[in-house]
Amino acid sequence: MTDHTPPANALPINFIRARIDEDCAHQTYGDRVATRFPPEPNGFLHFGHAKSIFLNYGIAADYRAECPGSYCNLRLDDTNPTKENTEFVDSIREDVAWLGFDSSGREFYASDYFERLYHCAERLIEAGLAYVDSQDAESMRLNRGTLTEPGIDSPFRNRSIDENLDLFRRMRAGEFPDGTHILRAKIDMASGNINLRDPAIYRIRHAHHHRTGDGWCIYPMYDYAHCVSDAIEGITHSLCTLEFADHRPLYDWFLDRLAELGEFTRPLPQQIEFSRLNLTYVVLSKRKLIQLVTGGHVDGWDDPRLPTLKGARRRGYTPEGFKLFTDRIGISKSDSLIDFTVLEDCMREVLNESAERRVAILDPIKLVLTNFPADHRERCLAPNHPHHPELGTREIFLTRELWIERDDFMAEPVKGFFRLSPGKEVRLRYGFIIQCTGFTADEQGRVLEVQATFDPDTKSGTPGSESRKVKGNIHWLSTADAIPADIRLYDRLFTHPAPGARREGDAPDLERDFLEDINPDSRQTLRGMVEPALATCPPERRYQFERQGYFVADRVDHQPGQRPVFNRTVTLRDTWQKS
Repeated sequence: MTDHTPPANALPINFIRARIDEDCAHQTYGDRVATRFPPEPNGFLHFGHAKSIFLNYGIAADYRAECPGSYCNLRLDDTNPTKENTEFVDSIREDVAWLGFDSSGREFYASDYFERLYHCAERLIEAGLAYVDSQDAESMRLNRGTLTEPGIDSPFRNRSIDENLDLFRRMRAGEFPDGTHILRAKIDMASGNINLRDPAIYRIRHAHHHRTGDGWCIYPMYDYAHCVSDAIEGITHSLCTLEFADHRPLYDWFLDRLAELGEFTRPLPQQIEFSRLNLTYVVLSKRKLIQLVTGGHVDGWDDPRLPTLKGARRRGYTPEGFKLFTDRIGISKSDSLIDFTVLEDCMREVLNESAERRVAILDPIKLVLTNFPADHRERCLAPNHPHHPELGTREIFLTRELWIERDDFMAEPVKGFFRLSPGKEVRLRYGFIIQCTGFTADEQGRVLEVQATFDPDTKSGTPGSESRKVKGNIHWLSTADAIPADIRLYDRLFTHPAPGARREGDAPDLERDFLEDINPDSRQTLRGMVEPALATCPPERRYQFERQGYFVADRVDHQPGQRPVFNRTVTLRDTWQKS
């Protein structure tokens, strides 16, 4: 029988890699596979960008053994000076590095190529393939046509080459105000693809650029700058999301014409589209994210509830979790909606393996062991990780007075409740079996203190621990050792899987506001108690709080000498399946 099991080191199979494999087999681009991650520095990266980063950088890295000239460029598409700034540039660079990729030495900007882009535009004019249009924006929009009607030629479409060159050079010189002229490609105003109806190449914009200052007052349009930048950088496979599929003929047109004019040599870069990331309970629209931030619905761009990489990092999500997630959802040619649970499960898998364990009491009530010596401290050993004994153990001390979780006690237990209640026995994790003997409550019935006795012959790790079996097992901290901490419980920002989507029964003309679906309980802050060592752990250190979930020391507010602050990354198990 033939074994069809792929080797352990086999690369993931998808249509993009199949195309690249074919190009490598035919040596289409020699010894290189060159990709790029080209964000515009006009905002903060989000979960969808993580997918693109792992795809582009991952492909270049995976093919480097076979094609040693392979690389991935970080290219900042900074062609719109009114919306871009160095804060976004720095943030993008930091996020790429956080995900594990080194962009140093391969960081480029579209603005690096402004002179070359301008030169290529002049070549198109000289070849009769571009012209300066002086229509106003409204006339241009009306003359463009519709999906069912062809466009109408601009009255300036047949300007002479000399007049077009003169106007274009004067545009660059700053002689005209914004909106007076634009440079357009001369393709086909009757094309069924609207993107080919004489698209704009350059527009006038008197604005200060974060890198070139006031050196330019005309800026290239994305469709033009993107493909030419790919060619300048020697990109082989330009990976884009599906909304750019209709732009591919224009991508090819620009490069084919410039190759014919001798500006570039073949083979040229090829654009390949893949589906963008769509997640339930999340909005990735830049416009909506801006609304959430500027409207005060979240606390800035690094709010742990936002799907930005800054927010994900602060929440305790890991680069390894994002890598597992992108591998698990794969690459496809059709859009699909991914359940947010898939991302959470990936984070759980990674954190379960990597996060050391600690004890935290989120809603503490006092437990008094009435027969425990008042001045005694019983040393108990707890493993730092149950699956990694090489990580060792830590000491926690059991004393007469302890903190336990309020949920671990019920004065009148319901059926199936196996934790502490009057007369019931439970085991203190890593400690002794105890029996509840009573409790104290206030006038409203709120429990203030629980009393119990302990059996000194039942300590965990001793022969006596097997002498009696109990169903309940609760965690605890000594009141003498535990320190107070702020525990932030983060949950999904929206209560509906498709925020803003119409519901069954809504009127046909109803437009829902996605802000109406904000989860009012997406963040709760508790005053809890934690192990003393957690006071000095560094920011961004991740832990599993036993029986509670996965938490991270906040990278902003968790500071030495101050009250510790921990953010819940994800619960131990999915709590939304039945909601």
